[in-house]
Amino acid sequence: MPKVVGIKFKKTAKVYYFEAGNHKYTMGCGVIAETARGTEYGTVAMLPTDVSDSEVVQPLKPILRVATEKDEAKIREFEAKHDETFRIAAEKIEQSKLEMKLVDVEYTFDGSKLVIYFTADGRVDFRELVKELASAFKKRIELRQIGARDECKMLGGIAPCGRACCCSDHMSEYAHVTIKMAKNQNLSLNPTKISGLCGRLMCCLAYENAHYVETNKKMPKVGATVTTADKRSGVVTAINQLKETVRVKYESGEKIEFLDVPLSDVVSKGKGSALDDVKDDAMTDAEIKKLID
Repeated sequence: MPKVVGIKFKKTAKVYYFEAGNHKYTMGCGVIAETARGTEYGTVAMLPTDVSDSEVVQPLKPILRVATEKDEAKIREFEAKHDETFRIAAEKIEQSKLEMKLVDVEYTFDGSKLVIYFTADGRVDFRELVKELASAFKKRIELRQIGARDECKMLGGIAPCGRACCCSDHMSEYAHVTIKMAKNQNLSLNPTKISGLCGRLMCCLAYENAHYVETNKKMPKVGATVTTADKRSGVVTAINQLKETVRVKYESGEKIEFLDVPLSDVVSKGKGSALDDVKDDAMTDAEIKKLID
């Protein structure tokens, strides 16, 4: 079992495993690590721990050293230059008249390259822009196009629920979310109600989906005729998966009555279940975004 140390880069929630080596670590201390993108600065998020071979991707990259005061000073220098670098990059992009939105800028640890993150609806020919940026910063320039979800994860923000966005706060990987999950939960399909700051379906729709799927299997379909414990028959007009109740419409002559009946008191549920009402052929993420725009 290899001994690894968990490292976070920038402000992301994802933790990467590296070979622990013989260094002495404390939580949150800076380290210099060898990554696929070159030498990078990160912070310790998990102290050296033995993990099984199945949990790591071989070969493990090494931790080069615990960050020195010189390393920390270099990082502070880059952070101090961030706002001015962002301003200049934004001006150059505006002057280029290209259809792209600047998201963030970042210097590599050795300071030899400036990475510029942007979003755009399609492909962008930024060859002339790269020349302008290289002339302005006297650095190698890498323009990296990212998606709307990546932008939200990078910048963070407060989600409609009032908490920090899941992707930037604690999620290491994006949740797989579909419109069917919203339908499973009987949520309004109004795009503004089920979309996050990124304009895509909210990641939290996936959190309790398994519970709703299982509950819907037990629930009668809306419109089904059911028999309840009091031996009356009625038609299901609504269901509540959290309370596990069924709203039943009873008719007796001219008298119409609606009652919320516990699922356990529904003796006969008719054919099918609430899950049969949920189809996955509704709006796609793209269609939702189009409606929002």
